[in-house]
Amino acid sequence: MASALLNFLILFPLAVALVIVLVRKGSLFPLVIYPASAVLIGASCLLVGLSAGGKPILIPAHFGWVEPVMLAVEGVVSAYLLFLALKQRDWAVSALVVIQSILLFGFHFGTGHSAHAGANLFFDLFSVVMGLIVGIVGTLIAVFSVGYMRDLHKHSGDHAGHAIPDNRPVFFGIIFLFLSAMFGVCFSNNLLWLFFFWEITTVCSFLMIRYKMDDISVKNAFWALRWNLLGGLAFLLGIIYLYHTQHTIELDKLLSLPKALVMLPLALISFAGLTKSAQLPFSSWLVGAMVAPTPVSALLHSSTMVKAGVYIVLRFAASLEGTLLGMVIALVGLVTFLIGSFICISQNDAKKVLAYSTIANLGLIILCAGIGTYEAVWAGILLIVFHAVSKGLLFLCVGSIEHKLGSRQIEDMSGLVIRLPRLAFMLEIGIAGMFLAPFGMLISKWAVLRAIVDYNPLFAIFLIYGSAATLFFWVKWLGKIINVEKPYTNIETGISRSQWIPMGALTGLTLLICALFAPFAVVFIDPYIVALYGHSMSLGAGNMAIMTIMLSMIGFFPLAFLNYGRGVKVSPPYLAGANVGELGQQFRDSMGGVKAMHMKNFYMENYFSEARLMRLGVLVTVVFLIAMIAIGGM
Repeated sequence: MASALLNFLILFPLAVALVIVLVRKGSLFPLVIYPASAVLIGASCLLVGLSAGGKPILIPAHFGWVEPVMLAVEGVVSAYLLFLALKQRDWAVSALVVIQSILLFGFHFGTGHSAHAGANLFFDLFSVVMGLIVGIVGTLIAVFSVGYMRDLHKHSGDHAGHAIPDNRPVFFGIIFLFLSAMFGVCFSNNLLWLFFFWEITTVCSFLMIRYKMDDISVKNAFWALRWNLLGGLAFLLGIIYLYHTQHTIELDKLLSLPKALVMLPLALISFAGLTKSAQLPFSSWLVGAMVAPTPVSALLHSSTMVKAGVYIVLRFAASLEGTLLGMVIALVGLVTFLIGSFICISQNDAKKVLAYSTIANLGLIILCAGIGTYEAVWAGILLIVFHAVSKGLLFLCVGSIEHKLGSRQIEDMSGLVIRLPRLAFMLEIGIAGMFLAPFGMLISKWAVLRAIVDYNPLFAIFLIYGSAATLFFWVKWLGKIINVEKPYTNIETGISRSQWIPMGALTGLTLLICALFAPFAVVFIDPYIVALYGHSMSLGAGNMAIMTIMLSMIGFFPLAFLNYGRGVKVSPPYLAGANVGELGQQFRDSMGGVKAMHMKNFYMENYFSEARLMRLGVLVTVVFLIAMIAIGGM
């Protein structure tokens, strides 16, 4: 049963992708995508019944045709990427493709042809959690894409004002190909299989970023490809070194070997995880990826693909515990969290805020992986779950808002609670889910703080300052949404059902996983931690009582928004009695002149300059990465 289910989760989305590409008729997409998404959600939920106590369940899954097919696909993909890179004159990408191909095929036709895994697939409670994220959040975003992409091609053009080429069959095909690859990443025990699926997610990301085919999209797609290929090269080198020194290509055996014997493979594969999760100094690729359509940002670059990076590093947490390599990885995550949070303060573009806050929160997960204690891993898994759901919701909301307002600037979102009341409510839930008590991200950060204090109290200073910045930029955005400067008209029409349903489902999930976080931790996280460390984390009776009281507040949260947009009376703002006009949008200054009233957030660009902070972060983390590889090679 387990073997059949894992094979189904990997192969079914691939079959759906092929059907979509072959059908190519827009009116038939919903007939394929909606049922397929429902099947994937159901199949993902079946995983819960198969998990057993947190210990890995190994599945042989020996099929003689799989390795040759994977090798052939890798050859075709490499040739295609090399062709595009040479055409673009991107010599860095060209070189990385050639070097990776030489290593891969040289290894396979040399000593690697005898490299076989006793178990090609496996799953435990951690991979089940990841499978649920891919199967539920990922497919909901796929459903959202149906209406969103139709609206995009109906109303939008590229930067030059021309229509974006309508290539939706390929777009939806890549989405389901990506879901197939992500399931492969979650359930592969054979590191060569894992590497194959890892690289497929890289190619999907590249193709989706360049979807609009304008200059900036193509440029940013190659930039993302460059860094992810560099990570893939490190991953492959780690596998080759592991096989030649320890004669294994299995993930479970890598994790069971003495730490001293596997430091270099751990360092190299962790390097790949840092590139995939857009940690400094590689963060710029994810920010540039925001030129892609919103579902791409939500699926690949926030909720799912970047989670593959933190997933693989968090897998190594027990092996990294107490090592110098683990400390350096933790420092990379900590600096990324701090720099990413500070940069968010100066951003007015909503997608940039979401991008940098994603980078920052992934930094927290990397921090947990580097620390490697049972407390840190417990907190890291919680962060993955809460962040995936809330950030997926936020990206979808911002995409819909951009279509309605024609802008994604936060300063243009004044009065959103009246203009787009339901969207505003969902956006409020998503934002609250990222930082506000009693939502899950705050609970997770409390767990991270506890783990840090036990590990190195000095790290807590960085976490506190980064969290303060997080509070500042989320509250600014939240305040802008509920700020009503003048009477507005409700424009919340024309949003398709395929968009409302996923956003509503993710809103409900954000509330549900918060309300049920304690049972979720008991069922999914605690057994995994106990199997790994022999004991798990306890919140304590007092903390649980406080959490129960706080969680009860969630039931009242929607009540404050029920009357928005229903005959709300807008009163003129108080301007010390100097209002001019009936609406009070102008005032008389001390010289008797009439001035327009403006309400704007503080962005403090001089203090939190994106360029300056990025340069600082890159400089510091490059030093850490050099130390990381050097330590692994000792």
